[in-house]
Amino acid sequence: MALIKLNSREVASLEKLGASTPDARQLKRAQALLWLIDGEGVEDVARRLRVKRQTVYNWIARFEARAGQTLEERLSDGPRAGRPPTALEIIDPLIDQVIEQDPRDFGYRSTIWTTPLLQRYLSDEHQIKVCAKSVGLAIARVRIVWKRPRHRLALRAWNWQQVKGGSSTASGRTSGRSS
Repeated sequence: MALIKLNSREVASLEKLGASTPDARQLKRAQALLWLIDGEGVEDVARRLRVKRQTVYNWIARFEARAGQTLEERLSDGPRAGRPPTALEIIDPLIDQVIEQDPRDFGYRSTIWTTPLLQRYLSDEHQIKVCAKSVGLAIARVRIVWKRPRHRLALRAWNWQQVKGGSSTASGRTSGRSS
């Protein structure tokens, strides 16, 4: 008894997707479906992929229920329970458009944007309350890199005091009276 039936074109598309997808979850589901089409049992497939049998049955049911969609959509994750991420894709463009501007133009007393300042900006200008972690993740997604300034003091030569005519200890002389 076959749990899933696909025509040869759909099987070829499934094999092609399994060979080219960067998404590990889609790859697992594609492999499971291909093995099931080849006649392997659900228990064997579940054991090979190190998932529960019910998970394989859920994949089959979701794949069948999404019959009108593309193959990638049929193999993608189902809706998840829990609170959806609110800041994702909302604050990214807002940060991207403001990051190149001077914070003083917006009335802030800083010459550079920091995570707390971006938090305050989002709250003041767009009425969006986000945590520092969300702002930090958005900065990473927008691919903004902040570098700390380097001080020239660290680049001094080992004999910098001698060059300046500095202390006597640097030149090897000791202070004190001779007897």
